[in-house]
Amino acid sequence: MALIGYARVSTDDQDHALQLDALTGAGCERVFSDTASGKLDERPGLAQALDYLRDGDTLVVWRLDRLGRSIHHLLATVAALGERGVQFRSTTEGLDTSTPAGEFVFHIFAALAQFERSLIVERTQAGLTAAAARGRKGGRPPKMTPERIAAAKAMIAGGQTATEVARILGVGRTTLYAHLGD
Repeated sequence: MALIGYARVSTDDQDHALQLDALTGAGCERVFSDTASGKLDERPGLAQALDYLRDGDTLVVWRLDRLGRSIHHLLATVAALGERGVQFRSTTEGLDTSTPAGEFVFHIFAALAQFERSLIVERTQAGLTAAAARGRKGGRPPKMTPERIAAAKAMIAGGQTATEVARILGVGRTTLYAHLGD
């Protein structure tokens, strides 16, 4: 009956140290980790941890959202663990699925994690909409401005091939062709 830890950060700018210290302090004999978004179902470190776990073991995370933010993924992962005789524990929230009350509280926290993710998406969309209303466009600026399109047409009229013009302008031929028809 081993405690096996799993730590996850979302970006390379973040550090696993806080989670690793907490998991080691909780008694985990081995810790697997990932640098990946919580919304991704496929994470190599998580896959290794899940493969490593045996009947009677407990998967331990620092916080519930480190395992995932999708309620579907959280519930499916913990249910699959339970079917294998593996328990789940989150140190920050004090969740422990080895008891009926702990399993109930886990479901509540999983729903809250999903709600938090939905709020982040909603706020992001609201920010993009507000920026668009102020005239700010998202994404990269277009490479083919009206001036560059005119220059491309002039080069092609002067005998240069589309491949040469695309190379000179630093765009792909597909991009060039898409703008030549304008």
